[in-house]
Amino acid sequence: MSAFSALAKSQSPLAAPALVVRPFEARDEAAWEAFVDACPTTSFFHRAGWRRVIEKSLGHRSYYRCAWRGDQLVGILPLIEVKSRLFGHALVSLAFGVYGGIAALDDSSGLALAADAAALGQSLDVDFVELRNEAPNNIPWLAKPELYFTFQRRLADDDAANLKAIPRKKRADLRKAIDNKALSVDANADIKTFYRIYSESVRNLGTPILPQRFYAAIAAEFGGAVELSTISGPEGPVAALMTYFFKDRVMPYYGGATPAARPLHAYDLIYWKLMARALDRGAHIFDFGRSKRGTGAFDYKTYWGFEPTPLHYQFHLVRQKELPEINPLNPKYRLMVDSWKKLPLPIANTVGPFIARQIG
Repeated sequence: MSAFSALAKSQSPLAAPALVVRPFEARDEAAWEAFVDACPTTSFFHRAGWRRVIEKSLGHRSYYRCAWRGDQLVGILPLIEVKSRLFGHALVSLAFGVYGGIAALDDSSGLALAADAAALGQSLDVDFVELRNEAPNNIPWLAKPELYFTFQRRLADDDAANLKAIPRKKRADLRKAIDNKALSVDANADIKTFYRIYSESVRNLGTPILPQRFYAAIAAEFGGAVELSTISGPEGPVAALMTYFFKDRVMPYYGGATPAARPLHAYDLIYWKLMARALDRGAHIFDFGRSKRGTGAFDYKTYWGFEPTPLHYQFHLVRQKELPEINPLNPKYRLMVDSWKKLPLPIANTVGPFIARQIG
């Protein structure tokens, strides 16, 4: 029996103390992290360290909530307040992440955390509260079905089987990169190299970038659970990746490449090399993260043979009357995206963090 199963079994309705939801306190961190480690529905974005990363590097306030029965932690909900003149005022679990939401032992704990979050949103006078769940919580909140999709697959234990799982056309591109002796991988890259490549990549996509201190704070906070890697060609590094490791899951999260990477298929190689390193570390679930249908990222992941699975984001509206549409496919932001692609990189990297920290 797992630690989480034993914990759930111990919470008999007849014997359980009253349920209490309260704010997270510093003394709760060990219990919080133990809960995250044991609970099967938690993600890397439930880890307590995100409070420090986001508060210190981006300046947003955190409101982490705990559900307790006596001295037993039975549910958690990490929330970040994002206040923006451009994009509104929200409580998000988890802002600057793709997963989050309520993780609880039972429906009553989940409902109590949802009610607490709704009341907190009301007291802060936000526009809405958003939960970025992988699976839907049993709560009476609004949902946006098929807003975003996740792409996950269990890796085989050997390279030959994993290569065979990739569709023929993408496999042919990858073989070119594998056979190219001029390409090399560095799985211990530095933050400056990563940021230089990633910032150019997202500028080319029309997306503002967060400040370098944010990515540095992630690496510093989570240590060995975060990896920075690059692929170098004849002229130096051309592709870069920040990856999260959590339980048996590997999640390439922030990735980018320069135009020089395209003919080298360096972007393909960086993911392939990561698969092998993930297996060496005991991670068997390759999580390609979220994408929205109709984007290049969505198509790229399907070319690798990954099947899209809808994410179940849920919303409680406070001041706002309609579900939010803060994404690059919204026609409202199209001009901004197209204009951003034309900015000189130094200007994009100077102005971008001011905008990106308001998106969440």
